[in-house]
Amino acid sequence: MSTDNTLTGVRVAVLVANEGIEQVELTDPLEAVRTAGAEAHIVAPEAGEVQAMNHLSAADRFPVDRTLDEVTPDQYDALLLPGGVANPDRLRTDPRAVDFVRRFVRDGKPVGAICHAPWMLVEAGVLEGRTITSWPSLATDIENAGGTRVDREVCTDGNLVSSRSPEDLPAFNDAVVRLFASAGSAASQCDCQ
Repeated sequence: MSTDNTLTGVRVAVLVANEGIEQVELTDPLEAVRTAGAEAHIVAPEAGEVQAMNHLSAADRFPVDRTLDEVTPDQYDALLLPGGVANPDRLRTDPRAVDFVRRFVRDGKPVGAICHAPWMLVEAGVLEGRTITSWPSLATDIENAGGTRVDREVCTDGNLVSSRSPEDLPAFNDAVVRLFASAGSAASQCDCQ
């Protein structure tokens, strides 16, 4: 994990639902970007706290830094999307969350998505011609959205970096820090083959 402050001055939005986030997929990448010097905010639909999960069991609660009504993508340089089965499923029914994600991708800002989080990319309609990885059960959704799913520990396609599961977190965290260091200048190349 980087400790050289490569992300100093980079503002990261960590978009989650108020319930159902896979805890390690929130805490590990959040720690990675903060350790690298980023200012990161947990952004959720509602104020208060978010409930994280250890798979299907309740885990810790975390304070919401900002609500979707309090922020815009223009206030951030990068977006982090933790997974968990329920987290992106709840978020993709919230038009504010879907638009938030869509704007990051369309503006070319770096976006990291792990496990089930690519459902947000599907819902935002931003996967046409893109290659990503995810939890295996999302393969059909990704392909129906015009994307290609690969089975890799980490996949970087332009401004998108993705991983399959918590087991991939070390590689995902490193790739997120590298991509977020570009803060909007990600090359349109794919490292997913």
